[in-house]
Amino acid sequence: MTQTSEAAPVVEDSRPTRSPRIHRAWFVAAVTFVTIVGAAAFRSLPGLLIDPLHQEFGWSRGTIGAAVSVNLALYGLTAPFAAALMDRFGIRRVVAVALTVIAVGSGLTVWMTAAWQLVLCWGLLVGLGSGSMALAFAATVTNRWFSTRRGLVSGILTAGSASGQLIFLPLLSWMVERYDWRPAAVTVALAALAVVPFVWLLLRDHPADVGLKPYGAADFVPKPAPVTGAARRTVGVLLSAVRTGPFWLLAGTFAICGASTNGLVQTHFVPAAHDHGLPVTTAASLLAVIGVFDVVGTIASGWFTDRFEPRRLLTVYYALRGLSLLFLPMLLGPAIHPPMIFFIVFYGLDWVATVPPTLALCREHYGEDSAIVFGWVLASHQIGAALVAYLGGVARDVFGTYDMVWYASGALCAAAALMALVIRRRPAAEVPALAV
Repeated sequence: MTQTSEAAPVVEDSRPTRSPRIHRAWFVAAVTFVTIVGAAAFRSLPGLLIDPLHQEFGWSRGTIGAAVSVNLALYGLTAPFAAALMDRFGIRRVVAVALTVIAVGSGLTVWMTAAWQLVLCWGLLVGLGSGSMALAFAATVTNRWFSTRRGLVSGILTAGSASGQLIFLPLLSWMVERYDWRPAAVTVALAALAVVPFVWLLLRDHPADVGLKPYGAADFVPKPAPVTGAARRTVGVLLSAVRTGPFWLLAGTFAICGASTNGLVQTHFVPAAHDHGLPVTTAASLLAVIGVFDVVGTIASGWFTDRFEPRRLLTVYYALRGLSLLFLPMLLGPAIHPPMIFFIVFYGLDWVATVPPTLALCREHYGEDSAIVFGWVLASHQIGAALVAYLGGVARDVFGTYDMVWYASGALCAAAALMALVIRRRPAAEVPALAV
């Protein structure tokens, strides 16, 4: 059988005569990981911009939070369409264009003089680009290239974002404090552009492009034909998914996940800590340390997801996260002390540990459409993050403190733990295909 693709010449015998010593899937996963690390630079910057933009332009924290809110919302709403576009045009093309859009949006911010320009550049352009680089990217790569070890791989790829945060947060915070926020924005643009050649030269869309079976698969899987009508298919999958109970439970829990991570801690932890007298660079370093333990926690969560029931894992993760957030207002102060270190470690282990079990539940309930369904679930994650990014800034403007936001997020996490517990299990034989 002859296989053709845009990424490789005609493969005369698509079934390899012998398996490579190290399966190509692991190299694809490595390139995906590096791509997510490079793209993570833009996610490290919003929390560092709030105070500098407030001081330079006099914009309220609510106004700045609104731009971050647009970014986070578009990040989520673009994700399901990006998954369908990857089916239509290929992973390489979609990701390369997305990284370029991120670089343009971040680079243009250095010339802005009005708040609407921040919304346009950081909110619209970076939001659209980052949405195409969202976790749906990791889900698509995992589903195509791996038949086994999917929980572990999704955990590793998810941890790439935290690794990027670890790399870029100390550097960007040093730039903002030592020089200005503009060099930090340019650094983000250059980091996104630097990854494009790796994506274009090394990433492959499907194992069949190089005549391989997915890792762990018993049989060869032909590369499917490009799927036309990406937007129609994405909306069709959503319309089918919303008629099922698990979708609403997964979307609801993930909205709370986003509210309590990207929307709250990633956006407001640094200014909140600075309110209590902690230097910005020190606060950013603590956020980076969260990223260190996030890597450990997410990979471990992937390993657990391959072995334990995902919904019970989610229940434990959300309950522990909510408990930690309730204690945070009592821990913030002008210096680092052991209880704060304990919070950083504890919270970091739980930061995005929710992703592998959520992905597993999407696969369990929605089969071959799981990447698109997960994209819509991720959209709810970012809508929750967007609301809290905005409301957190408004609460700070109104009350002069973030304490109420920490307590409310802790209560929401307790609700998410209960929601996860009632997600029902579905036998593999009953998994449907939601849309064609």
